[in-house]
Amino acid sequence: MPCEEDTVMLCCPYCGWPDDDPVTTVSRHRSASGATVWTRCVCGSLQTRVRRGGAFVVCARSRPADHPAASL
Repeated sequence: MPCEEDTVMLCCPYCGWPDDDPVTTVSRHRSASGATVWTRCVCGSLQTRVRRGGAFVVCARSRPADHPAASL
């Protein structure tokens, strides 16, 4: 899963927790980019992290369970 440079955030948009301090590691997998790590934020948001250089970067994240989806 590619991760674009301009999508990098420094903290969770739902609770403000810093992305460089994941609360729980759910799983780790080898991937084409080297490694993919699934983590969970303090608010419950599930995050997909890929290795970029020497660091893991959040490339995708879910909403926390108590944060409803926008309605159309």
